[in-house]
Amino acid sequence: MPPTPRRDLHATVSGFNPLLPAGAPASRELRTRHGRIDFARRTAIMAGLNGPPDSFYDGGRHYDAGKAIADGLAMVQSGAEIIDIGGESSRPGAEPGSETDELARVIPVIQGLRRQCAPPISIDSYKASVARAALDAGADIVNDISALGFDPAMTPLIASEKVPVILMHMRGTPRTMQSDPQYGDVVREVRDFLAERLYDAMDAGIDAESIVLDPGIGFGKTAEHNIQLLRGLSILGALGQPLLVGASRKTFIGKILGLEPDQRLEGSLAAAVAAALGGANIIRVHDVAETCRALRVADALRFGFHG
Repeated sequence: MPPTPRRDLHATVSGFNPLLPAGAPASRELRTRHGRIDFARRTAIMAGLNGPPDSFYDGGRHYDAGKAIADGLAMVQSGAEIIDIGGESSRPGAEPGSETDELARVIPVIQGLRRQCAPPISIDSYKASVARAALDAGADIVNDISALGFDPAMTPLIASEKVPVILMHMRGTPRTMQSDPQYGDVVREVRDFLAERLYDAMDAGIDAESIVLDPGIGFGKTAEHNIQLLRGLSILGALGQPLLVGASRKTFIGKILGLEPDQRLEGSLAAAVAAALGGANIIRVHDVAETCRALRVADALRFGFHG
């Protein structure tokens, strides 16, 4: 395959001329094995369903497979269009988990949800072996926090399976990412990283229309970095790919409000609305029903009222 032509990425953030309007990815939908996600007139909601007992915010809440399946079904009933299932914690300071534990946590949940509901399922893993087993069990999307950087077998797996992939920016690893993160210009540096990973994926045979980009809110960033990224989403959107933002209940919201994770609902809703109006196409959340209601109003402002 000939190399993909690469755009000039060296413009500064100030005065950057977007290639596309905010909120207008090159593709207006994401096609999966179990349906499509339409971005043309609404912001899609991805519900996070985390199995590890030490996961951020919801650690231990979905540890039992039966409860996780029931919670996932409730999320779909509340309006989630994608269920994102993870079996290894990626909270700040987390140590790598074993493949055996990860598989035991995610595969029964994927199988159970696949039997009982229709929406696409995402596997949150950077391990190709886990992603392959999850796809075989019925998952549709791979959500890789390493942007295909940790496991060399992940890129050929995505290319051969022809499934959508989410490429996220993270500096370091979950264990090290919050050790004094520094950037000269966080929006430009995240944009450049995502652009390189995007083009590398395309060069490896992954369809551009199957690639979603995620700035990695809270992954190797200070509160100020996260705020700058949310304010600069239109610059990331200029890469022409759908954008996913996951800000729900995160530490920067707690720093603004002075509140613990279980008190950050209103702040999370504000961040979700700001992200949608800034050009995000998928919002990853913990509080599905509340975010659905907030985004209905945000989408009426963004796309026009169609009710």
